[in-house]
Amino acid sequence: MKFDRWGYEVNTCSDACLSAINSYYLQVLSYGRKRSVILEATINDPKCVLGNILAAHFLCSSDPSRALPLIDAAKSGLEHASSYEKAVFDALYYLISPDRDDDVAVELHSKLCHVYQYECHFKEAVNFMEECARSWSSLSSFMYTHNWWHVALCYLEGRAPMEKVREVYDQHIWKELERTDAVSVEVYLNAVGLLLRVHVHGGLDMFEDRLKILAICLKDRAFWYLEWHLDILILWALSFTGEFAAAENLLEGLKSRISTMNKKKKQLMQIGVQLAEALCEYGKGENEKALEFLGHEFNVLNCKIIGASDEQLDVFNEIWISLLLSTGQASRAIQAIEKQLKKRERAPFLWCLLEKGYSILGRPEAARFRDKARMLDVSHFI
Repeated sequence: MKFDRWGYEVNTCSDACLSAINSYYLQVLSYGRKRSVILEATINDPKCVLGNILAAHFLCSSDPSRALPLIDAAKSGLEHASSYEKAVFDALYYLISPDRDDDVAVELHSKLCHVYQYECHFKEAVNFMEECARSWSSLSSFMYTHNWWHVALCYLEGRAPMEKVREVYDQHIWKELERTDAVSVEVYLNAVGLLLRVHVHGGLDMFEDRLKILAICLKDRAFWYLEWHLDILILWALSFTGEFAAAENLLEGLKSRISTMNKKKKQLMQIGVQLAEALCEYGKGENEKALEFLGHEFNVLNCKIIGASDEQLDVFNEIWISLLLSTGQASRAIQAIEKQLKKRERAPFLWCLLEKGYSILGRPEAARFRDKARMLDVSHFI
């Protein structure tokens, strides 16, 4: 195994193959004229899955007859491919194969984006998604706005100007509501999910009254009790914008639904109730109460019961860490942050949180972490 310029594993023994792949990345990202360099990868290592599928994608429009053998070569090596190579193969195969399934292909866009995003390759994720975006117009309101939610999140996590995040919200998420066939609740889910993340990252002021407008829409009970994840996000939006009576009604309704469940399901959904109560208090600014509901040993993976994906759950972990910091639990927060940094060491926001934790404790390491955060702030989108 070797590693490409982004740090992903590539199963090849050929340095020349890897060099061609890296050169191809740069040509694509810069709209260069030498994208044919990817063909050198297949010459230097005819068995490399990544080299073959990228070359097939390059040839599929101009010379499709040459692309087919490359697809077959990539497919034959999948058993020994890295997880990254498999993700790239899946996304590109469904786009270029003769029997392609367009619906599957666009669904895989967000999955490959998540790979980039999780590895903190935010700019690469945005470039990939924006290049794919022209194929999204026929998607459902949820999938269309969810793909753009991914783009906005990459801008946010990569510390691009907040105007870029706001532009995605306005032009690609909220604007979906203008379509006659839009399903509003699907748009609201991604809209409120993004605004919560923006708030946690300290950028909500840039969005002016957008959350207030959204909260007015979310007061409509027609959108309540459709799915737990959405209900929990609605609770935060209503509480944060001062719609306390509506938030209390929604919360009581959730508790009422729990009370009618059998014992086993009631136990499973208890974490959902606790998360709902925590988000309601968090929206009010009652940080100590919110932390009481989450607990000092909060494990966000236990919250999958609410029907959210891993990337949608991440925000609750960020909230928990922020609550620990704001309530004087800096040592516990630092433990949680350092655990996350082992998985995502190039995420600027985590370093900001770490610097804050060490500053609260009066530790000299805070200055070093502040410098690290500032360096990463300008490293992803330059």
